[in-house]
Parts: sequence; structure tokens; C-alpha cells
Amino acid sequence: MNDLVEKFRALHRPGEPLLIPNPWDIGSARVLAAIGFRALATTSSGYAATLGQLDGTVTREQALGHAAAIVSATELPVSADLENGFADEPDDIADLICVAVDTGLAGCSIEDATGNGDAPIYPAGLAAERVAAAVEAAQGGLVLTARAENHLYGLDDLADTIARLQSFQEAGADVLFAPGLVRAADIKSVIASVDLPVNVLAMPSGPSVAELADLGVARISVGGSFAFAALGALVEAGRELLEQGTYSYAQRAATGRDVIRTAFRDPRH
Repeated sequence: MNDLVEKFRALHRPGEPLLIPNPWDIGSARVLAAIGFRALATTSSGYAATLGQLDGTVTREQALGHAAAIVSATELPVSADLENGFADEPDDIADLICVAVDTGLAGCSIEDATGNGDAPIYPAGLAAERVAAAVEAAQGGLVLTARAENHLYGLDDLADTIARLQSFQEAGADVLFAPGLVRAADIKSVIASVDLPVNVLAMPSGPSVAELADLGVARISVGGSFAFAALGALVEAGRELLEQGTYSYAQRAATGRDVIRTAFRDPRH
């Protein structure tokens, strides 16, 4: 598995961003691999939706089992969204990372969000300690992404976000990520303030892939948006049948059928 880790690490090139989609099950992982993506990442919100649950309700065991399933689906490097590590204390984060390494993951992310609405972000010092514990536990066996979640919780303090990312860099993280940034100037400031590859979450109001490349971004992920796009197509098809009694959704269904003939083919035959 070290080869996959190093392959994944090498795909992070500032200015040539790795486009890393977020499958939500084995089928979507195989489809995304079949159409040409070079690495995959799990999505906590997309996976939760497959269980009929909202983001933030998946357990540690469910997340690890899901990550293992995605790893088994393709030969691509896989990075897992492990949310906030399902724990507060650094020792518990270290334990999680040890298990994550054993699943065959090439990478994972740990965020500084607490899950507590009254205090949504960990204090900066504890957040850095949690990243340091993850790094020590990984021992280079994972590409560790450290996430500063301020901007997903309405805390639009760019200076604090940058300071947190810098502390995560000092703690030994491999990749830095501040989801929710959409202004090119803010993304440029982050990249200029750190020395590690930076991941950006693709958002409709944000820069295009080409523009993010020009800014020096090293990786672009989509979070749960592909999963929700699939659910959106399901809603549109269902409403068309219920309200109009027509079947134009069959055109999109044909695309799906065609790709799975390749994506789901048993390589042994």
C-alpha cells in the first residue's frame, strides 16, 4: 500500500491540481474510476445520505467500514473524510489513524470542527495537537489533510484560518484545506502563506478549475455535490413520472447503463 500512498502524494502538484471526486458507494467509485479520475475521496455527507441520514451522524465504525469498501472498489488511491476524528482528544485521533492506515487508505482528512453548535471550532492549540497526534500515528503511511473549518460555520476570519493552517503545517500535515473559501484573493492569500499543497472545495460561486490552477491550487475536491447531483436527477425523474407522466429521464438513464457496462465489468473475464 505504500506505493499507493506515494502515488497519491505525487499527484499533488501546485498549479496542476488533482481533480479528486467524492464517490458515495462502490458503484459510484467504479464509475468515477472508469471515466478517468486518478484518485478518489470519500464524502461524509454523501455516504450519510445513502443511509438516509444527515451529515455528522455517521459513526466511527461506519465511516471506517465505508472507507474500506471504497478502497476495495478500485485500484486508485483513496483518501477518507474522517470528519473530526469522531473524538476530541489527540490520543483518540491517533488511535483512529492507526486503524485508517490498516484499511489500505492512501490518505485521510481530519477537521477542526467540534460538532458542538455552541462552540463549533476547537481552540487553535488543541486543533494543532490533534493534527500532530494524527501525523505521529500515521508515520508517513497516509497523506494527511488537515482542515480548518471556520468558513463552513460562518466564522469568516481569514487571518485565523491562515494561522490555523500554518500551525497544521508545523504539526506535520501533508495537505492543507479550508473548505468554504470562494474568493480568489482569499485562496491566493492562503497559498502564499503556507508551503504545503492546498486543496480547494469546488463551489459554484468560486473560481473555475483553470483559475484555481493559476492560483497554485494542488487539489480540487467536490464534497457531497456529486452525490446530491445524483439525488437531484432521481428527484427530477420521479417528479416527471408523477406530474407529467413522461419518460425523458430515460435519456440520462441510458448514459448510466452504458458506463456501468465498462465500470462494472469483471476484469477476470
